[in-house]
Amino acid sequence: MIKRFIIAAIIVGLFLGGVGYFNLVFKPQMIGEFMKKMVPPPATVTAEPAKTDSWTDRLHSIGTLIAIQGIDVAPQVGGIVSNYFFDSGQDVAKGAKLLQLDTSVEEADLTSNKAMLVEANADFGRQSSLVKKGSVSEAVLDTTIAKRDSAAAAVQRVEAIIGQKNITAPFAGRLGLRRMEKGQYVSPGQALVWLQALDPIWIDFPVPEGDVGKMKVGSAIELTVDAYPKEMFKGEIEAFDARVAQETRTLMVRGRLPNPDHKLLPGMFANIAVLEGAPKEVVTVPRTALTYGLYGDSVWVVKEAPAGNAKPAEPGAAAAAERQLIAERRFVRVGPTQGDTVAILEGVKAGEQVVTSGQLKLHPDASVKIDNSQPLTPPTERPKP
Repeated sequence: MIKRFIIAAIIVGLFLGGVGYFNLVFKPQMIGEFMKKMVPPPATVTAEPAKTDSWTDRLHSIGTLIAIQGIDVAPQVGGIVSNYFFDSGQDVAKGAKLLQLDTSVEEADLTSNKAMLVEANADFGRQSSLVKKGSVSEAVLDTTIAKRDSAAAAVQRVEAIIGQKNITAPFAGRLGLRRMEKGQYVSPGQALVWLQALDPIWIDFPVPEGDVGKMKVGSAIELTVDAYPKEMFKGEIEAFDARVAQETRTLMVRGRLPNPDHKLLPGMFANIAVLEGAPKEVVTVPRTALTYGLYGDSVWVVKEAPAGNAKPAEPGAAAAAERQLIAERRFVRVGPTQGDTVAILEGVKAGEQVVTSGQLKLHPDASVKIDNSQPLTPPTERPKP
């Protein structure tokens, strides 16, 4: 009986030992070998080489375009509009006749005053001859001279009023929208139409007081406006304001730009870049290659896998397999940005391949495959905040 019990115990022990060996030794070993043979496919990314570009440091700001000469044409005296000689939006030369107010009353007064002046001149001639003959006193001649001068002044006054009712352009420029009609009464100082000189044109923009020393009169500026997003307008700094705004600690700067095509209009919002110093060579990468983080900015650089770390080719692959690539994370020091390109001051050399999309699939030393058949393309128009 005891012998049978011992034999049964041995059989149960061998069974339990086999089960334990299978679960604790053999099974983990097989799983490990299987996992070693399971090589994950390389992550597909897009990549571009870092380039060396010649950049000029730029100080960016926003500003408003202002006409060098711009007025609201208004009459000095009131009256009825008898005629106008322009269309809305028309370009006019200096001295061009714009508007005529009714001068019928002034013309009648002018005729009357001229007649009185003729009479005063004739009286002056008679009195002068009589004074020479001694027939009248000098006092009578003085009275005659005063009447002549008063009549001449009355003629000049009416002529001046008539001139004020014939309104001309004080300078060459472009007219705005007409704001009066024939037969309408206009009062002194009433705005009738804008007149703006468009070539050249000013741009006023604020800069922080800490950047004032980087600029000087004559520094080149570049300007873009939303109306013409693909065009760059160039000019130079003309003047600086006399004080820094206490509320914002900024200094207002005025630039001057040629505007022969009259594309730039007063009141337009503009993006300005002030060029600082001479061009210098910098390493640049696409903006999408940069990953911003709390502990530093980084890029993923694609390089060849070391010979000892190369992963075995899949079964059935050609003998001459393509070179294996891996991703390396590099922390970089970022410089200025221009458009969709970022300057890298430290961390990446020119010619190295940087990942531009697919970074979320990567980890250090991850196997990668470059496929630029469908690269990221910037939108035709960037969304505005």
